[in-house]
Amino acid sequence: MQQRAQAVGVALPPPPEEPTTCCGRGCNGCVWDGFYDAAAYWWEEANWRLEDA
Repeated sequence: MQQRAQAVGVALPPPPEEPTTCCGRGCNGCVWDGFYDAAAYWWEEANWRLEDA
């Protein structure tokens, strides 16, 4: 996605960083749940910006 945006001259914010604090116990509200939500939002935003380019 970043390469595609760069090729057409669209600036994208950096994607969310993967969490490093997961304990692996499957907690309710796991840090990975937040990461996946943030990554999905970033992907949608990136697609929207590229469609408008």
